[in-house]
Amino acid sequence: MVDQSDFSSKEIIDDGLSWYAVRLFTLRLKEVKAYFEALDYECFVPMQYVDIEKPEGGVKHELRPVTHNFIFVKQTMSEASFKKAVFGANFKINVIRKVDDVTQFALIPSKQMYDFRMMCNPEITLRKFLSEREAQMKAGDPVLVKYGAMKGMTGRLVRSNKKYYLLKEVPGMGVMLKVSRWCCVPIEETV
Repeated sequence: MVDQSDFSSKEIIDDGLSWYAVRLFTLRLKEVKAYFEALDYECFVPMQYVDIEKPEGGVKHELRPVTHNFIFVKQTMSEASFKKAVFGANFKINVIRKVDDVTQFALIPSKQMYDFRMMCNPEITLRKFLSEREAQMKAGDPVLVKYGAMKGMTGRLVRSNKKYYLLKEVPGMGVMLKVSRWCCVPIEETV
């Protein structure tokens, strides 16, 4: 079981720093997170509430990680020191790399990660998490949310089960958040 206090959500700010997506090949998510935090890296793990039936009856709401094989690490130090930390870890981990240059780690832009972290708020109930492949297969137009609680967020407007969702992708996964299509305006793509 994962201790909820280790994943408490801090105030989410956009400080302009990029993020790395780290894939885990171990079930020790909490220990990997503690390892990076001991090296003064800020980490993010998407969480959600899960309903668990108690033996005596009733339902308990528990905060658990959405996926146990991904952790996002903020780029607060040089890439060389991050590589040293990754290669020095006693865990089987892999940093997602660029598609066109496999020698370089892929960086998630600050704005994209800020939107993703906002959409992963465990208090929001009308959302779905997708694998990277499922997210890429969804057809949708790039939009900007103009009104409501998600004002200023960007993503793709997609349909699922006759409802509209704002889809935000980061390397490794995607999140869809229920949105009214009337709150969104298309983003003009410049070539």
